Amino acid sequence: MQTYLFSQQFNAGYLAENSTACPANATICNGTSCVLPEDSFNETLSVVLSAVLTIMLALVMFSMGCNVELQKFWAHIKRPWGIFVGFLCQFGIMPLTAFLLSLAFNVLPIQAVVVMIMGCCPGGTASNVIAYWVDGDMDLSISMTTCSTVFAMGMMPLCLFVYTKMWTDSDAIVLPYDSIGISLVALVIPVSFGMYVNHKWPSKAKIILKIGSIVGAVLIVLIAVVGGILYKGSWIISPKLWIIGTIFPAAGYSLGFLLARIAGLAWHRCRTVSLETGMQNTQLCSTIVQLSFSPEQLELMFTFPLIYSIFQLLFALLILAGKV
Repeated sequence: MQTYLFSQQFNAGYLAENSTACPANATICNGTSCVLPEDSFNETLSVVLSAVLTIMLALVMFSMGCNVELQKFWAHIKRPWGIFVGFLCQFGIMPLTAFLLSLAFNVLPIQAVVVMIMGCCPGGTASNVIAYWVDGDMDLSISMTTCSTVFAMGMMPLCLFVYTKMWTDSDAIVLPYDSIGISLVALVIPVSFGMYVNHKWPSKAKIILKIGSIVGAVLIVLIAVVGGILYKGSWIISPKLWIIGTIFPAAGYSLGFLLARIAGLAWHRCRTVSLETGMQNTQLCSTIVQLSFSPEQLELMFTFPLIYSIFQLLFALLILAGKV
């Protein structure tokens, strides 16, 4: 029933807004958004790459843990001012920004919902790699990513309930708590091993860190490229989502840095909070929208998490270039 109501809401408006023809092999057409036939090769490739990238990500987070000192990490937990500032950015600034952008660009209800989902997601692990490269506070970065993932269990449903009421019933959005839990485990366990190595063998930890930071940078770019290849059939979406996908991460970085400065944090911690705010867990967003919407609806906005991912990476590289 929810799927039907959604379809009734956006079909008329979207068809009026878009009139460009879909590719000839499209099976379902809605203006410029089209559902293309299943590609079994892409499906197999997706499964294989997902397994490989998961293993690589765990190794990268292990190497990032090699730069975390237990005493400093625990100090952030005991005196969580930086974590609290990050919490306000993650679950205060980002959802509100998503809401305002959706209203300002007057997107379809289904598209507004996916923008809101992105804004309510916790920080992604890519921020830890970039934080290392810009000389951020790695102890704060790891603790913020861990805490935001834990807090997401309660804050995501709360923020979605508050902000999406004008577009849909929040019960229609399926939150994959198992995926959030897996993300948490995939972060905590490798980092814990890395912290142990750093404590026992600090000289070896530095070597592992250098290798892992390079692999992590390559991995971030690889994920964006692979996503673009696997979902090439979904690139024809509303220009409004492209614009929002460009503005949103830039706003997250800027507002996160600004709030951190207002809170009196040191410059390197401001950079860290900025990255943790703007770099969202786009994989989690993709999982949520796949679980919550029909194939026809997905084609109107499924590529948005990938668009956000690409621009959050590009702006992060600009931050890195400015630091260098």
